[in-house]
Amino acid sequence: MSCSLRNSGRKFAAFLADMVSSARYEVLPTGSIEDKVLEHLSRDRTVTVTASPAKGIEATLSLTERLARAGYHAVPHLAARMVSGRAELSEICARMREAGVTTVFVPGGDQDPPAGSYTAALDLLADLTELGRPFAEVGITGYPESHPTISDDLTIQSMWDKRQHATHIVSNLSFDPAVIGSWVDRLRARGVTIPMLLGIPGPIDRAKLLSMATKIGVGDSTRFLAKHKGTFARLAAPGGFTGERFLEQCAPVLARPEALVTGLHVYTFNQVAETEAWRREYLDRLTAVGSRG
Repeated sequence: MSCSLRNSGRKFAAFLADMVSSARYEVLPTGSIEDKVLEHLSRDRTVTVTASPAKGIEATLSLTERLARAGYHAVPHLAARMVSGRAELSEICARMREAGVTTVFVPGGDQDPPAGSYTAALDLLADLTELGRPFAEVGITGYPESHPTISDDLTIQSMWDKRQHATHIVSNLSFDPAVIGSWVDRLRARGVTIPMLLGIPGPIDRAKLLSMATKIGVGDSTRFLAKHKGTFARLAAPGGFTGERFLEQCAPVLARPEALVTGLHVYTFNQVAETEAWRREYLDRLTAVGSRG
């Protein structure tokens, strides 16, 4: 790992330090992840817990409760297609609020067929509003790259439709700074003005990253990587891909006030120790550069 920052990293060191300092981590609710979080993350970190048909919504809710009660700012993913309807949603809200949860993230989800009446995130978001907005913060998904089943124009329209129910956007993975820049511009030009958290991958093995990226619908990113051998070399290097160069290349766009980019959402793929070690080391370098003016 380089000991120095690239030109864009040095120029935007203070901005990047703020982003890296407050970065939140996404984890999958596997059997070993709770111990990893407890061992490697301080209690002031935000940890979001994914939901998948393979694990079921209960795995998400249970892990969220345990992490919240351990002192973390825990955020459950309430995948709309995994919730049977308003009655179950009301029960989930009561349960999460009892655990001290104040933020949720609402994707559409991949369950097919859906568990009940919710077929898209907007359906569940509207019911959250009808239930009195039980959570202070509600996140929705943003797609910088093409979604495998939804056109780009529709994904922008979807965020416009959801904006009245949500407080922030979390971007899906992308590895192309130019894609991020054009997407942010389109988003803001369309009138979507809620803040955005930029999604980046934490350190991860190359093969695992490509496998996971394909599964979660970012095939364009895998083609981008295939065309950039230098990126592949960094993925294969000790420590894996950290997104550091990607962040520094994005910084000129992200730092613009009108971009309304307020933080990072790190997809850890449960590589919690490696991700936290990278975050701390990178933050130290950014802080050192910032202190030198």
